[in-house]
Amino acid sequence: MLNIIICGAPGSGKGTQSKLIAEKYNLKHLSTGEILRNEIKFQTEIGKKAEQFISKGQLVPDEIIITMLDHILDKEMNHHKGIILDGFPRTYAQAEALEKLLKKRNEEITLLLDLKVNDEELISRLLKRAEISNRSDDKLDVIRKRLEIYHQNADEVNNFYKKLNKYVAIEGIGTVEEIFSRISQVIDSTINP
Repeated sequence: MLNIIICGAPGSGKGTQSKLIAEKYNLKHLSTGEILRNEIKFQTEIGKKAEQFISKGQLVPDEIIITMLDHILDKEMNHHKGIILDGFPRTYAQAEALEKLLKKRNEEITLLLDLKVNDEELISRLLKRAEISNRSDDKLDVIRKRLEIYHQNADEVNNFYKKLNKYVAIEGIGTVEEIFSRISQVIDSTINP
C-alpha cells in the first residue's frame, strides 16, 4: 500500500494537494482537521472537546486525535490503495503513535511530503481564505499562534521521518498544478524506482 503524510504550515496547500494525490493514486484522504471540523459541526462529544482547543489556535490533545484516527483506519484501510494523511502527525508523540497504529495493521508510512512556504505568504493565503470561509481559526491573532505552534513541532516530526529516510521537502510556492507536478514526480519515483 501507498501511505503518505502531507504536512506543512497552516495555509501551505495540504488540503488542496491531498485531494489531488488521493484522486490520482486512489488513496483515502484523511484530514484530521476536516474530520474534527465535522465533529464540531455536528456537536459530537469529540467535537465539543476539540472546539475548545481549535478556536484558540491550540492543538487538540493527542489522545482525542489518536482514538479518532484508530477508528477511521479500521474503517478505511482495506478499501483503497493506501491513505494520504493531511496535516497529521503534528508532534513527535503523534508520529510514534501513528507508526504503532499502522504497524498493528502491517502497514507503514511510505513518504512524508513537506510543503515549504514562507510565513509571509502563509499569512496572506490564510487571510484571503478567511474572507470566503467561516473558520474560527482564520483570524490574524489565531493564525500567528497556529504558525508559532506549527514551527515549534514541525522539526521533530520531520526529523522522525528523516531518520526513516521517508522525508521529502517540496517547494510549496507556485500554481496548484506546478506544486502537484513536483509531488507526483516524487511519488512516481518512489513507487517506480
